[in-house]
Amino acid sequence: MKNEKLFQTQGGHIILSQIENEYGLEIKQYGAPGHAYMTWAAKMAVEMGTGVPWVMCKEDDAPDPVINTCNGFYCDYFSPNKPNKPTIWTEAWSGWFDDFGGPVHHRPVEDLAFAVARFIQKGGSLVNYYMYHGGTNFGRTAGGPFITTSYDYDAPIDEYGLIRQPKYDHLKELHKAVKLCEPALISADPTVTVLGNYEQVPFLSLFSFC
Repeated sequence: MKNEKLFQTQGGHIILSQIENEYGLEIKQYGAPGHAYMTWAAKMAVEMGTGVPWVMCKEDDAPDPVINTCNGFYCDYFSPNKPNKPTIWTEAWSGWFDDFGGPVHHRPVEDLAFAVARFIQKGGSLVNYYMYHGGTNFGRTAGGPFITTSYDYDAPIDEYGLIRQPKYDHLKELHKAVKLCEPALISADPTVTVLGNYEQVPFLSLFSFC
């Protein structure tokens, strides 16, 4: 990709890169060798000199300058391991995969939209939907035992490229609202007043300025 000049620093469109995926979920069972591998992978990635940031999803001890990020249904609780790193939600789950004999999973768009708005309100700087466009694994391949070849994921655009309503339009309206709030959101860090358990007031927030 670097040879083809695809990174933003070269005039391309790639603004972010990832090394490993959710290795933090496995690293404990490997102990010191697992940590050594993670550190080596991060160092190797940075030394490629792509000019764009590198991230490690669900890797709490990602070494500088690699950014640890959040994957999940909700990430408003998440903070990176250093205050100088941006808060990034690399997988905002729009649904879930299906397995044979199991239910077809659906996530209400109201829940997803609220989770995204809450994440941005709490200081989140980037949200990536997983999935925004569903897909299909062909050739009888899948992500694991008894998982179907459909990877529709209840996405706003389904695996056939068709718009799924009301999820698509609801998120479209959310994105318009966030864009309208951009000047306020990036003007300063919010001053947070804690009112009690699970209650706080951000002076500079998505909802107070829009």
